[in-house]
Amino acid sequence: MDARTPILPPDPAARSPDQPGWRTARGEPSLSDMFGSIKIARGSSFWRRLAAFFGPGYLVAVGYMDPGNWATSLAGGSKFGYALLAVALISNIMAIVLQALCARLGVGSGRDLAQACRDAFPKWASWPLWLSAEIAICATDLAEIIGTAIGLNLLFGIPLELGVLITAADVFLILALQALGFRWIEAFVVALLGVIAACFGIQIAMADPQWGAVIKGFAPTTDLVTNRDMLYLALGILGATVMPHNLYLHSGLVQTRGYGDSIPEKREAIMFATIDSTIALCLALTINASILILAAAAFHTTGRTDVAELDQAHSLLAPLLGSTLAPTLFGIALLCCGLNSTVTATLAGQIVMEGFINFRMAPWLRRLTTRLIAIVPAALVTLWYGEKGTGQLLILSQVVLSLQLPFAVVPLVMFTASRAKMGVFVAPRWLTAFAIVIATVIIALNAKLVWDFVLGST
Repeated sequence: MDARTPILPPDPAARSPDQPGWRTARGEPSLSDMFGSIKIARGSSFWRRLAAFFGPGYLVAVGYMDPGNWATSLAGGSKFGYALLAVALISNIMAIVLQALCARLGVGSGRDLAQACRDAFPKWASWPLWLSAEIAICATDLAEIIGTAIGLNLLFGIPLELGVLITAADVFLILALQALGFRWIEAFVVALLGVIAACFGIQIAMADPQWGAVIKGFAPTTDLVTNRDMLYLALGILGATVMPHNLYLHSGLVQTRGYGDSIPEKREAIMFATIDSTIALCLALTINASILILAAAAFHTTGRTDVAELDQAHSLLAPLLGSTLAPTLFGIALLCCGLNSTVTATLAGQIVMEGFINFRMAPWLRRLTTRLIAIVPAALVTLWYGEKGTGQLLILSQVVLSLQLPFAVVPLVMFTASRAKMGVFVAPRWLTAFAIVIATVIIALNAKLVWDFVLGST
């Protein structure tokens, strides 16, 4: 870990003069207490400088393995075996491109995505955009509450209702980590990601999948289009890939590095930040693919093609794999996922509030407010409807996220494609074209998800 360096009060014009394409000048950066706090050793080796940038990408990767993704991967693996691994790979490529644009925006413009929206659009547009982003973060928090509560229930037998209330205590975890410094937050997230990866590695070893079929599963087949049920699950995996809060989060977190003011230093920072997020998202792909592989090896090959719920998968792992360790590892991984998401949702919430409306709130109060807003519906639904209700609430949270996604993706692509706003750091045309295609596909798939939800509820 790099030592933290004391920082002076942030100077809004410290990093580079504003490009003329912005309506207003930059204000104080979001997460100002962490702004430029990670020291970059000048004149050190390439690998040491690269290591200093490792961290933000792993916080972003957490958003790509939330409980909603787990349920989709379980359903895909149990029903179609290894065939949907190709979809997981394609969706990960999409995520890598969009997160690379986030790093470019944060470093090149000196703004996170929320600040960029505030400085580019009229003031009357900032408040609705802020409100939609806040709703998305509450929806994300809702999914984390449900996932953590299910994890506590699976591991310790704690009732879901009580588990939902216990999740409010994680505000103290966030406070402790922030007091120690941003590198400690990153270390905590990376450590839990390592635990998740290890848990699934052991479970896959127990399941002993057909590795030849696994490799072939990463190659797309015509069945993805001709088989309606497979296509529907594939659309679910693709459509739930990008979480709106991740775009705000990453564009803010890259500015925790003290990378300097010159054009060469910023170009290097963009390169290192992109490498960081790419490697981290490859880890996310490994974990998501592991869930799918585990479901295929444990359920599909034994004729259990209807497994889609987290608690259902947990209860079936022991008899199918012949070990009581497997379901325990599954519960540990789910709990770690919920704890990790807690950290990233808190930081994303701060970035969104400070960036859009320049309103600053103590981190503990911000976290407690967001968590209470999410806990109320989760607690009520759990009390009235039990496990089935939480499953429906989880689906609803994904629909809410889908509705907010265009308000994050479209501005991101617009800003990074604008030479007036980005100057020499404008995205290459090929990258912009690729991003437009990706954004169009993801938005279309999310629109289909919302449409299916509306039709299913009427």
